Amino acid sequence: MQTLRLLFRYSPLKIIAVAAALVLAPRLANAEALLLVEADTGKVLEAQNATYPWYPASVTKLMTAYVTLKAVKDGKASLDTLLTVSPTAASQSPSKMGYRPGTQLTVDNALKMMLVKSANDMAVVLAEGIGGSIDGFSIMMNETAQRLGMTQTSYVNPNGLPADGQITSARDLAILARAIIRDLPEYEYFVHIPSIRYGRRVVQNFNRLIGRYPGADGFKTGFICASGYNLVASATRNGKRLIAVVLGASSGQMRAVRAIQMLDRGFNGNQLSWLKAPLGNVEQLVPVDATPPNLRDDMCSGKRHRPASDDDGEEASTEGETTTGGTLLAGLQTPTMKPSELLAAAPAPSEPVLVYTGPTRTGPALIAAVAADADAQTPAKHRGKKAHAVAARKDAKPATRTAAKSEAEAKPVAKPDAKNAEAKPAAARHVAAKHDSGTKPLEKPAADTAAKPAKPKAAAKPKTEGKPAPKDG
Repeated sequence: MQTLRLLFRYSPLKIIAVAAALVLAPRLANAEALLLVEADTGKVLEAQNATYPWYPASVTKLMTAYVTLKAVKDGKASLDTLLTVSPTAASQSPSKMGYRPGTQLTVDNALKMMLVKSANDMAVVLAEGIGGSIDGFSIMMNETAQRLGMTQTSYVNPNGLPADGQITSARDLAILARAIIRDLPEYEYFVHIPSIRYGRRVVQNFNRLIGRYPGADGFKTGFICASGYNLVASATRNGKRLIAVVLGASSGQMRAVRAIQMLDRGFNGNQLSWLKAPLGNVEQLVPVDATPPNLRDDMCSGKRHRPASDDDGEEASTEGETTTGGTLLAGLQTPTMKPSELLAAAPAPSEPVLVYTGPTRTGPALIAAVAADADAQTPAKHRGKKAHAVAARKDAKPATRTAAKSEAEAKPVAKPDAKNAEAKPAAARHVAAKHDSGTKPLEKPAADTAAKPAKPKAAAKPKTEGKPAPKDG
C-alpha cells in the first residue's frame, strides 16, 4: 500500500512520459511507426510511434501533388499547362522518367508520372512550374503544412530525396491524406491510378495494395535508406474509408503487409479495442520532440543493398505471381487469405493510363504522340536492331548476288548494248555501262559476269575486242 501511495503522488502525465521514454528508446532501434485513422472523422484506431519525427522519402510527393492541384483548383494553373524539364529536374536521382532538358509536358501528365512511377524529376518539374523554383515551391509546401496543422513537418525539396530538413510524422501524413480527400475530391483519382503506359513501357503503381486489396484507393509509397520503406494507404468498404500510415518497414513487401493488417483490423473491428483507452482524434496526438531515427545501417549497409527509389527488388521478385488458385481478382479476398498471399497475386486487370510528352492531345494526335515517345525511348537500341536487320538481309543474298541480283542490275544496261553489239567494242560497252549506271567499280565484275553468260552472240565477236577492256579498267 505504501508503494501505491508513493506512486500516486506523481502526476499521471509524468509517469506516462517516463514509461514512454523507456519503451520508445529500445523499440526505435528496429523502428516502425504505425497509424490507422478514420478518413471522415479523424478518429485514431491504432497508433504506434505515430508522433515520432521521420524522414518522409517519396511520400513527400503527396504534398507536392496537393499544392499543385490546389493551384489548379484556384485557377492559378490548369492540368493542360505546359511545363519544361530543366537541367535541374533532369539531374535528379532515380526513380525518374529520364527526359532530356527542354522536353515539355502537361501538369496532368507530370502528376501521373510522379504519383505512379514516383518520378523525382517530375516532382521538380511541377515545383519549378508552380513555384518558380525548388526553394519557392518548398515555401509553399511548408505554408500549406502549417495551415493544415502538420506541426511536425518541414520540407526542403518536392520529391523527398535525402535532406536533413525534410521531416514529417505518421500523424502529419494522416492529416495530409485527409486533406486530399476533403479538399480535392475532383482530383483524388490521381492517387489511385493502377498503372501508366508511356511509349511501349507499362509501370504498375508502387503501392501494391492498388488492384489487390479490396477497396484500396490511395495513396503513395516512399523509400530512402534513412527512413526505411514508407506507405500511406487507404481503402473503402461499405462507405467506410480508413487511412493507414506505415513508416520504417524493412521492405516494400512488409510495408504493404503492415498496412493490410491494420486495415483488416479496422474494417473487421478489433476484438480487443474495448481494452484500450480511446486515442482521440489524429490532430490531438501529442508530438514527440526528438531527432528522426536514421535507419541507413539497417536498410542499406553491407550485403543489404537497396535501390535508391521506391522500386523495391523484393516487390519485383513477386510481381505477377499467383497463388495456387490462379490469378486473384481484388474483390475475391477470402477471410483466410494472408496478406502475403494477397500481395503475391497479379493485380486486377486494368487499362494503363496513357502519359506522353508535349501538349494535351486527343484522338489521332494522341496516338501519334504515344508512338513518338515509344520511338524516342531507346533510340540507340532501335538503331542497332535496324542495322542488324539490314545486315541480315545483305548476308542472305551473297550466294545469289552474282547470279540473280547482279543479272537484274546488269540487264537494264546490257539491253541497249545488245542492239548495237556489233557496232560497239567490248571496251566501249563497259565504259558506257559504267557511265550510265552511275555505280562504283563494285558493279564492274557484276556486269561482266552477268553479260557473258547472258549473250552467247558475243562468241562471234573478234577475239581482239576483249583485250582493250583491262587497259581501260
